[in-house]
Amino acid sequence: MRHGSTATIDAVYRAEFGRAVATVAALTGDIGLAEDAVQEAFADAVRTWPERGWPTNPGAWITTGARHRALDRLRRESARADKEHGAALLRPPVEEAEVSPVTDDQLRMIFTCCHPALSPPSQVALTLRLVCGLRTAEIARLFLQPEHTVAQRLSRAKAKIRQAGIPLRVPPPHLLADRVPVVLACVYLVFTEGYSATSGQVAVRAELCDEAIRLGRLVCGLLPGESEARALLALMLLQDSRRAQRLSDDEELVPLEDQDRTRWNRPAIAAGLSCLNAATDATGPYLAQARIAAAHASAPSWSETDWHAVLSGYDELLEHIESPVIRVNRAVAVGFAHGFPAGLAALDEVATDPRLAGTHLVSATRADLLRRACRPREAAEHYRAALASVGNEQARRFLTRRLTEVENRIL
Repeated sequence: MRHGSTATIDAVYRAEFGRAVATVAALTGDIGLAEDAVQEAFADAVRTWPERGWPTNPGAWITTGARHRALDRLRRESARADKEHGAALLRPPVEEAEVSPVTDDQLRMIFTCCHPALSPPSQVALTLRLVCGLRTAEIARLFLQPEHTVAQRLSRAKAKIRQAGIPLRVPPPHLLADRVPVVLACVYLVFTEGYSATSGQVAVRAELCDEAIRLGRLVCGLLPGESEARALLALMLLQDSRRAQRLSDDEELVPLEDQDRTRWNRPAIAAGLSCLNAATDATGPYLAQARIAAAHASAPSWSETDWHAVLSGYDELLEHIESPVIRVNRAVAVGFAHGFPAGLAALDEVATDPRLAGTHLVSATRADLLRRACRPREAAEHYRAALASVGNEQARRFLTRRLTEVENRIL
């Protein structure tokens, strides 16, 4: 892929958008202005990079351009009395090489997005937008909601921050505890989007996985006695230990059962298990998920996986979160613990949930269970249905390979 192509700039957008917004917002105190300025900087990149060449540091280029645009706008509006203070907030522009975001700018952004004045759905959506750089359509897929509903939610949330003067900062210690549950949920969503991207050319966005784990460590540092934060960090570390094996050398998805376990990140597994042991008094959903991840990480091989422990983890998780996605994953665990017909029956119980309409999850899961149950003709039918609605290109190629496999078995 040549430098300067739209696809390449899109990769920079996904990697740098959240960091650039957090940096400019920290300088201006205005999240809306920062987001607009970063969007304009990327528009400049689309126009100029293909012709003038790829910058040495694309992220710094974007951040510097956004900073300049924000400064220019504040200067234009500084004649208004209510803007004079805002114009003074920005430091003088600097050269690209000097741009270096403050370490916890994105943590401040998450705490701002998770301000109690905003509704929980707005908090999560805003974090996905401003920290992860997800587009509205991608957030809508995560929420299993119409795009226009999410767009309105984002617009109202940003207006609320502006009108209420919500500060871009980590709150003082006595206010931290009330904000932590939503902050942890948002950090995990950052990780989830990195580990299994909802759309785009790549299935794994390493920069989001790394950022989520970094943020998780920061939250643990802020609140060393917070067991929920430890449980979440354990979960992310255990899942992330398999990241390098999730894609083959030719960038194709590798299912868990086919991964080379000798190449999993053993230090990450050890760190995750240590965090898990320190979080046994956690009462939220992350402990159950970490136990599921630990069952996979600790199994010497796929055939030796303790599926009853995995299933127990999903049952425990459903006590905290009533989610159709969790029920779909639980159906897989039922299939391995009690037989694939039982797994298909468990999947039937959730298949008609309207929140899953338009996604490929049920069709892909049913196809896999049918494939394992030696029913290739039915499996092929559902692989085709899954391909009609899958959004991620690498996932599409994986499903296509599976479809070819079962079609060959039919012949």
